[in-house]
Amino acid sequence: MANAVNTIGVLTSGGDAPGMNAAIRAVVRTALAKGLKVKGIKRGYAGLLKEEIVDMDAMSVSDIVQRGGTILYTARCEEFRTPEGQQLGAEICKKHGIDGLVVIGGDGSWNGAEKLANLGINTIGLPGTIDLDIACTDYTIGFDTAVNTAMEAIDKIRDTSASHERCSIIEVMGRSAGYIALWCGIASGAEDILLPERYDGNEQAMINRIIEHRKRGKNHHIIINAEGIGHSTSMAKRVEAATGIETRATVLGHLQRGGSPTCKDRVYASIMGARAVELLCEGKTNRVVGYRNGDYVDYDINEALAMKKDIPEEQYTVSKYLSR
Repeated sequence: MANAVNTIGVLTSGGDAPGMNAAIRAVVRTALAKGLKVKGIKRGYAGLLKEEIVDMDAMSVSDIVQRGGTILYTARCEEFRTPEGQQLGAEICKKHGIDGLVVIGGDGSWNGAEKLANLGINTIGLPGTIDLDIACTDYTIGFDTAVNTAMEAIDKIRDTSASHERCSIIEVMGRSAGYIALWCGIASGAEDILLPERYDGNEQAMINRIIEHRKRGKNHHIIINAEGIGHSTSMAKRVEAATGIETRATVLGHLQRGGSPTCKDRVYASIMGARAVELLCEGKTNRVVGYRNGDYVDYDINEALAMKKDIPEEQYTVSKYLSR
């Protein structure tokens, strides 16, 4: 059966995530194995509109599976949010012979992919975001590395927090989603985990727990604060004033995005990248690849974007049991 596409383009868009390079590598080498040409589009949709497009071969992705970030770079692009920018993007794809496109990024990147699909470009999305905030998948590329990076940093902060008998507020990334905070809180044995999806703003209740724990003999207190709540420095000042306990805030920031991807991020991203090429070869378009209940699956982009996601109640309940 003839391939549905002849030339596949690949780009990374939005925030970078460890494992994106593994996905790029899988797209390129799977496509080449199937006799297709591959073009890399640098700097996401912004690079597409500027025609920053390069031919890729097997050597283009040699020695990158272990590297963090993305060799294709990434950028935001306001112009591509407009109908004119989207039309231009589709025309540039056709000009360069790109009849299949793999977009690696979050839901914002998928919105762009959906627009290109409607303009005649066969498009497949891969979930590339450390935030784990895409509803159609249990796994997103980069999340595993990000939580391990944050966990290791929190473990180190706990050592010094215990030595100084402090309260430590540690802010982790995740935009408006609390998945990194929840996982890090459970894994690090945090006494409090503040999630955008659950936090009611009752800071006094948290202060009361700190005082109660100190009376019970705990000599330090770890609070994991999600980025979606933020304001960790001012929170630390209020906690110290109310408890009399030295309180420090640490914002882990973008170190969570970098670093060599874990085995899980390398393997899952590789399988997803290969699956994206297979879908294009099957004549599929306007689809996204996900991981659900132990299987790699795909959904219509619009269906995927319409799904809602919330913190798993069982995980949240467990975190409460363990923080006593």
